Amino acid sequence: MTDREIEVPMQQGSSDSVFYCPEGDGSWPGVLYLTDIAGIRTANREAAARLSKQGYAVLMPNIFYRTGRAPLQPSFRTLEPEAMKKRMAELSTPLTLEAMQRDTSTYIDFLESQICTRKSMIGVVGYCFSGKMAMYAAAARPDKVAAVASFHGGGLYTDAPTSPHLALPRIKARLYFGHATNDRSMPEEAIAKLDEALKRWGGKYESETYKDASHSWTASDSPVYNEPQAERTFHKLLELFDQTLRRPLAP
Repeated sequence: MTDREIEVPMQQGSSDSVFYCPEGDGSWPGVLYLTDIAGIRTANREAAARLSKQGYAVLMPNIFYRTGRAPLQPSFRTLEPEAMKKRMAELSTPLTLEAMQRDTSTYIDFLESQICTRKSMIGVVGYCFSGKMAMYAAAARPDKVAAVASFHGGGLYTDAPTSPHLALPRIKARLYFGHATNDRSMPEEAIAKLDEALKRWGGKYESETYKDASHSWTASDSPVYNEPQAERTFHKLLELFDQTLRRPLAP
């Protein structure tokens, strides 16, 4: 597996990103890896590299490029609760629904333009804040996105007119949602409402809640990291992508 720092040209500026390619000749199914609110850092670099070693070309962009380059400073792990809340607003506010759809479409085109990437359907995975961004990617590019996974995604069902669940009619991808037992950003009631919306949608999906898992349980640098459940998360992600992205190319 090789990795390289790369700049993705955006409508305004560029996203400093990391691109991972498996060893060996040929091309590989593409995956867009969207980070949690803490951005690109050692923990998710290792996770993206691990995914790539399973045979995927992985693009991990700095989704917060409008605010700053990676690694984002100050580090979330150093902030007190009020300062953390303020920093989250600084990072997330520029990412409106329209901006997320526009950005992810650009990332998808860039990912597919790489020699290492198979010219076919891709997968998208989002964590925390970017769970909804992964859904918007599938809604914006149903022509390219075959699978979406969201782990401890926040705000996936709300009463707002921009709620991610309202994008479901535009999505053709297979969906997987891994929720946390303890998550103020996606409480039990919201999970139940999302599940009802998914049933009405009628596409192929799976939605489950991970026992004894708190928000951000997948991140190895998180205070609530749950290694057994994080390992299960990784294997569910592989299962989803192996079943949707490894179909033989048409002759």
